[in-house]
Amino acid sequence: MMCYERVKLGEVATIRGGKRLPVGKDFTATETAHPYIRARDIGGGKVEIHDPVFLDNGTAQKLARYTVNKGDVCLTIVGANVGEMGLVPPHLDGANLTENAVKIVTNGKADQTFLKYALLGEDAMAQMKVLAGGAAQPKLGIYKIETIEFPCPPLPVQRRIAGILSAYDNLMENSQRRIKILEEMARSLYREWFVNFRFPGHEKVPRVASPLGDIPQGWEVKRLDEVCRSVQDGDWIETKDQGGNDYRLLQISNVGVGEFIETGNYRFVTQATFDGLRCTEIKPGDILVARMPTPIGRAWLATAMPWRMITAVDVAIVRAQTDVLNPLFLAQAWNEPFNLQRIAAQASGTTRLRITRRELAALEFVVPPIEIQLRFAKFVEPQMEMIQALRLQIQNLRRTRDLLLPRLLSGHNELDGLVKSDRVS
Repeated sequence: MMCYERVKLGEVATIRGGKRLPVGKDFTATETAHPYIRARDIGGGKVEIHDPVFLDNGTAQKLARYTVNKGDVCLTIVGANVGEMGLVPPHLDGANLTENAVKIVTNGKADQTFLKYALLGEDAMAQMKVLAGGAAQPKLGIYKIETIEFPCPPLPVQRRIAGILSAYDNLMENSQRRIKILEEMARSLYREWFVNFRFPGHEKVPRVASPLGDIPQGWEVKRLDEVCRSVQDGDWIETKDQGGNDYRLLQISNVGVGEFIETGNYRFVTQATFDGLRCTEIKPGDILVARMPTPIGRAWLATAMPWRMITAVDVAIVRAQTDVLNPLFLAQAWNEPFNLQRIAAQASGTTRLRITRRELAALEFVVPPIEIQLRFAKFVEPQMEMIQALRLQIQNLRRTRDLLLPRLLSGHNELDGLVKSDRVS
């Protein structure tokens, strides 16, 4: 057994804060070379911007000291997601960082990628939880972050550990790319049939006027609550209610535009809490709708996952009446830019825009005959099944990596033996 020296983070790295910007100011809808990294973009070992906003060139120049470089470790320091972490990828080199996060830059005594994994370890995460506690709003100050301790082997060993763990992450990234390709294939078919109206047999179907523009004859415009069994909010789960591992609590940040986003922020409730609060279990075929930005109204069609699930109160749960509305069709329709724009137009709020469950239930959609929806679903279902298989593969890879992480950091096993017995294939 080899015991590695424990060091404090402040001994091997410099921690620097981000910058707060006035809401709605200094941002631009036009893509520039200066994306802005928010706390919700950091998690699971990655920094990934899902809904980008950009700084104009003038503002970015003023805030040059708050930029990050590729390879920097970013750590969230405020709120429910405190302690989430990620490594800045090359394409975000030079991006600006929110005030709700810090960047951690090594001083040569630690490898940046190793540092990410060391801080993802259970020991470091437990320390952060303690350091951030004791207040209504969890917060990690820079002086607290500098005191976090972790095992720190010699640099060559750090790089070998980072290489082993990175192999798992690379496989997960490959699977994520395949998922995005399959999702785009489904979106393209939807647009061909239901936006351009070039569905099988369209040549023989005339167009008629509707409240949402010209549509094929025999298609209808219906309110959501006319074609759904229910439209309801998720559950109000306070921090004190969380714990155990029976039901995963999906956050609004897990709901992407037609995709599940793994943030790495795992929160659970027990069966007793589920029963006591009369929670609603999320089932495959449910559509989860984010009632807050950005973009507001984005939706994900729930699939079978490695855990039983509930969701937070700011997420609406839509259950289609399947004899008139196919969930696969509805999920694709929901995330079309035209429909997301309509949802955003109805949002309201003084501090943060949101849309109510009642407003969602009153939304109108173009509903084709169920036979056409089912034909569409038949084409798309194999792609969805492949996506599900890839997500399961990602979950298994992540679990294996997370089991291997403490073994490598402990020095309990020789690295050569671990490379042979835990080789990624």
